[in-house]
Amino acid sequence: MEFAIQGILLLLEPKTLLTIVVCSLYGLFVGSIPGLSATLAASLLVPFTFFMDPVPALVSIVTMSAMAIFAGDIPAALIRIPGTPSSAAYTQDSFALTQQGKAQLVLGTDVLFSAVGGLMGAVVLMTSAPLLAEIAMKFSTFEYFWLAALGLSATVMVSADSQAKGAISMCLGLFLSTIGVDITLGYPRFTFGSVDLLNGISFIPAMIGVFGISEVMRNVMEADRKMIFAVKKVQTKGIFKGVWPLFRKYQWNMWRSGAIGTFIGVLPGAGADIAAWIAYAVSKRGSKEPELYGKGSIEAIVDAGTANNACLAGDWVPALVFGIPGDSITAVVIGVLFMKGLRPGPMIFEQQPEIIYAVYFDFIIANILMVPFGYLAVKVSSQMLRVPKHILIPIIMMMAITGAFAMNNDVFDIIVLALMGIIGFFMERHGYPVAPIVLGLVLGPILEQNFMSSMIKSEWNLALFFVRPISALLGGITVAMWGFPFLMAFIEKTKKNNGAPAR
Repeated sequence: MEFAIQGILLLLEPKTLLTIVVCSLYGLFVGSIPGLSATLAASLLVPFTFFMDPVPALVSIVTMSAMAIFAGDIPAALIRIPGTPSSAAYTQDSFALTQQGKAQLVLGTDVLFSAVGGLMGAVVLMTSAPLLAEIAMKFSTFEYFWLAALGLSATVMVSADSQAKGAISMCLGLFLSTIGVDITLGYPRFTFGSVDLLNGISFIPAMIGVFGISEVMRNVMEADRKMIFAVKKVQTKGIFKGVWPLFRKYQWNMWRSGAIGTFIGVLPGAGADIAAWIAYAVSKRGSKEPELYGKGSIEAIVDAGTANNACLAGDWVPALVFGIPGDSITAVVIGVLFMKGLRPGPMIFEQQPEIIYAVYFDFIIANILMVPFGYLAVKVSSQMLRVPKHILIPIIMMMAITGAFAMNNDVFDIIVLALMGIIGFFMERHGYPVAPIVLGLVLGPILEQNFMSSMIKSEWNLALFFVRPISALLGGITVAMWGFPFLMAFIEKTKKNNGAPAR
């Protein structure tokens, strides 16, 4: 209790409170600009942390990342461009609901369920950090392979119309993830002699291209089509009014997705974007209205939005307990800890417990502040809907190009942005979903790296993928998901044949 009080007092210092406010605004700004990810925002904060004490330095990253992950939902709902990768899973649903005139409900849901998910993750971080980290340490390359395969299998669920077309889109994403230097052997693949392709296809420009540029192209090329901004203004007054019934209706979804997000966060290298995809897939499988997914499901937003924010606190578990980054943001955090003379690991809980408690409580404060700050962010961002189309589209293009370029400061990423936009435009015109492409790009490298590592150390013995208990469980679930569509098709065909009249 003594250390907890000390942690609270550290947070209440004026310079720490000022840091929380400034970094909240910074996170909201970065998250609402397509392509400027929370990881990039954390990296840009590092030079400023040189001049901060340990607690304000860590608090700045905690607060910024929480706000940025939420803020990515705003452009996803209003202009169909996810502000951060973790919003990509439910961008289509958010935008579809906005087109139906439900932008107020979508954004209110984003704010409150993001805050709740973040609070759930914070509570788990405070109470179960050592235990969860111990479970995560039991994951080897076999388990990570199946986890990535499970995420890819979710493509079957997120494909609203045709599972076959969803699988084709996913395979395209997997193919694009193989471009560049081979992970295992180190030789170029599918580069055709281009130096720019040696680093592969960058995820951020590809994501903005397939979601945003393709939508801009549709508006430009289809003059008679209604503008994508289906509402003239988002009424922020009473924005949370329609959200309160959702807590009762989807309370099981909320707890389930919070648990999924926290668990994924504990796994080193996973991150909020994977947590959102998996929560989305689980949500659709258990939903009473799976046909709405991809066409405007508020249930999907509840699940995925809760999971990606719950994941943030979970990411800190392996970072603090073992010095292993849970995601790219906590990789930056570990660097800041070393810079401040703090060595992450079990001893930090004994040597600097007041700092750990300050981090715990800042997660709670950041997610509570998300409600008023998120409301203000929605109120400001919704003004973009009043801008005329001929002005707004160039602004969106400028934001998209800036986001694509800023990640690597590489002009080639702008070319990727344009090409992926063209691919996304033609795919959606022919009924192919683009979300599985993004999923393939994210999980492809994880799948390949862990498969090759497992094969090398097992001397190409595939049976070892089903020997370890956790690996066997994940593998069984994944294989069952692969066979489920075929089983359902067989059952439907059998019913049809049995019901056919005899000749």
